[in-house]
Amino acid sequence: MAVVTSLVDQFRDAARQAGATAGDDDLRAAGGYLLGRWSEPQRHYHTVDHLSAVLAVVDEHAALAPHPERVRLAAWMHDAVYDPRALGDANERDSAEFAAGLLTTLGVPGAAAADVARLVGLTAGHATGDDDPDGELLCDADLAVLAGDEQQYAAYTAAIRREYAHVSDDDFRAGRAQVLKALLELPAIYRLEPLREAWEQRARTNLEREVLGPPQP
Repeated sequence: MAVVTSLVDQFRDAARQAGATAGDDDLRAAGGYLLGRWSEPQRHYHTVDHLSAVLAVVDEHAALAPHPERVRLAAWMHDAVYDPRALGDANERDSAEFAAGLLTTLGVPGAAAADVARLVGLTAGHATGDDDPDGELLCDADLAVLAGDEQQYAAYTAAIRREYAHVSDDDFRAGRAQVLKALLELPAIYRLEPLREAWEQRARTNLEREVLGPPQP
């Protein structure tokens, strides 16, 4: 319960810092509602644990972003809508629309709410424009799992596979290969220099190992 309360308070604080005018009870209720979404039964990787991990990276490197409160809110919102059966970037688009609506309801100024929605949309392809440290921090935090150790990366891929249990093995391998190829073709998986230096090579090693698949007997 303490962990949940802490997360709800973190949402309240980020919303308040972004200019929300709603009362604390409403902000906490919104945070609790979001946690409910992150706890939906179809989720195995995109869970509260993932949200917490993204927020931890954002908190650790907040000084790299001009608007860390917006990045935190975007972290809360970036998978608020998550249906493994959705096509293309529908989840990200729906999450961005949801973010703009919820934050506006909570009294966050329009420009800030729109910017959070923009950040959420970046997580569809994890490609940021020039001079967008807020977007870079969110995308780097979202992809931090790729740089885990072998056991952590295996747990991540297993959880992703469970989310797509409705997809046949052949179709899943084909779709997953496209995702991995797109990530490996990025000039850099991580944009912010401290994170790139710490994580880039390990992430590429994990991705390349997954592309190759398990060793043949």
